[in-house]
Amino acid sequence: MAILAEKTQYTFADFLSWNENELIEIINGEAFMMATPSSRHQEICFEIGRQLGNFLEGKTCKVYPAPFGVRLFEQAKDTPEQVNTVVEPDISVICDRNKIDKRGCKGAPDLVIEVLSPSTQRMDQLIKLNLYQRAGVREYWIVDPENQTVRVMTQNESHLFYVQEVYGREDVAKVNILDGCFIELHKVFSE
Repeated sequence: MAILAEKTQYTFADFLSWNENELIEIINGEAFMMATPSSRHQEICFEIGRQLGNFLEGKTCKVYPAPFGVRLFEQAKDTPEQVNTVVEPDISVICDRNKIDKRGCKGAPDLVIEVLSPSTQRMDQLIKLNLYQRAGVREYWIVDPENQTVRVMTQNESHLFYVQEVYGREDVAKVNILDGCFIELHKVFSE
């Protein structure tokens, strides 16, 4: 994951000016260029998104696959120049329609799913985990294609993530924030 070095601090205003084909996230004003995802990564994202989308059809909550900009800490009166964190989770589920605008999501999604790749492991398991926790994401999934596991984390009473469950390839993973929603992992890891 390459880091951009033209400026010392970036904002959402910079993000809006970049080529939309570039995969770049801004975390606390620092810009990170992301590698293009592998075909396996995309297959996994598609299958999870498909199952979530089928479940959510006709419901209030919606699923948004990457690329989809999420401004985790944006406040109502913030200008693009004031927003210094924009991430693009692999999958976001958002239940509050007021958070959606033409540029993506303002605030924390209800569910965020990140699929690990060699270049994003540290970012997804440490930096983004802490960001999502701080922003108030209610449920965070880390999908590991190599080990064919899904680590599901939810927030406790102290608003800290804890591991709710770790699922394997043959399991059916429960989506805790969506009553009655389950993801069939043998279809996700169908290689």
